[in-house]
Amino acid sequence: MRRRFCRVTITMNYEGNSLRQTVISHGDLDDRIRVLVEKTSDAGDVSLADLAREIGAAGAQLEVRGHWQWRDEERKQRPSTTASVEEQLRQEVDRIRPLSREEEQGLARRMEVARLLLAQALDSENLTHEDLEAAWCFVPERGWEQSCEECSVPPLVCRRWKELHALRTEMVERNLYLILLNVDRYARNAAQRLDLIQEGSIALFRAADGFEWRRGLLFRTYAVHWLNQAFRSFLYNFGRTIRVPVYLQKASKHVQRAAEKLGPDPSVDAIAECTGLTESVVESTLKAQRPTYSLDRALIDGEEGHDLANAIGYEAEDGPYDTSLEDTSLEDGLRGALGRLNERERFVLAMRFGLERERDHTLAEVAREIGVSLERVRQIQMRAIAKLDTPSLRRAVAPFLS
Repeated sequence: MRRRFCRVTITMNYEGNSLRQTVISHGDLDDRIRVLVEKTSDAGDVSLADLAREIGAAGAQLEVRGHWQWRDEERKQRPSTTASVEEQLRQEVDRIRPLSREEEQGLARRMEVARLLLAQALDSENLTHEDLEAAWCFVPERGWEQSCEECSVPPLVCRRWKELHALRTEMVERNLYLILLNVDRYARNAAQRLDLIQEGSIALFRAADGFEWRRGLLFRTYAVHWLNQAFRSFLYNFGRTIRVPVYLQKASKHVQRAAEKLGPDPSVDAIAECTGLTESVVESTLKAQRPTYSLDRALIDGEEGHDLANAIGYEAEDGPYDTSLEDTSLEDGLRGALGRLNERERFVLAMRFGLERERDHTLAEVAREIGVSLERVRQIQMRAIAKLDTPSLRRAVAPFLS
């Protein structure tokens, strides 16, 4: 006998019409999925596509939970004006109840159903995920309904994305403790630790999107791989004042080990033979290990005017320094670059990237402003960027990007 959903029916008002809408709770959805899993001997063969089609055909919605539902209010602490950002974050994370193995499996299954429902909604509107990302402009302060109206996202697609986003957020928030457990292995100072925490939060969303519950693994086992990868990538790319190529940073460990083994002042040939690296890579690695110093560093302690900048001689007039840069501003450079475009191309780039405006705008906002489709705006934008991608313009703006 086929089991039916236990449904909660609520009344919604949409465009002046009173509609009766079915909302499926997490518990009821878990029960249906559990029945499918029990009927299948191998969890890898479980398909939730039919269940998602049934929900979509019935016009039912999934329950959307708020973050307060997995927070322990009894452990809430009074805000402190002296606590650092990291301390406040740790206090918030301590209030979040971690997932049990069963809860984690149920949440991952619900996320898969929500993804299938979103895919169905996009297909019904002849849209792709790229169209959704281009048109999306969610602002938490404005709420989902107002954001959907401003972004021109169809109501059904907006609702399905809201359901999936709520589930992804729950998975990430209830595993934030993993970031705090692993970040200390990589952080060298407090400022760097905060950057790594941000990178870890992004990595958790990627882990939530790629997690496969059918394998029977714990989410934390899968997520730690993404966290370690994100931390290492950040340190390789942003951990130094002057960026060193990743392959040289990796070679540096082998070179240091070989230098300690060979004794004081080993030759490049000896290090290359010991590590199996080429001599050119060893030379580049040794050069990359040189320390960097601030130009404001005092050469004589306690005396002003004796800093490193004053000790550096000026280049000759025909040297690499170009005095014309002193009279050139980034605004002048942008104005000259945009002068190569026609009026419509200038308008699209100005709106998209917030040039001489308060903020940047989405493709949907630009499309409404000039009365064309999203695809047409994207074509105009790409054509304008291609016109600006010239060697002379790259040289003109290079001083402002370094």
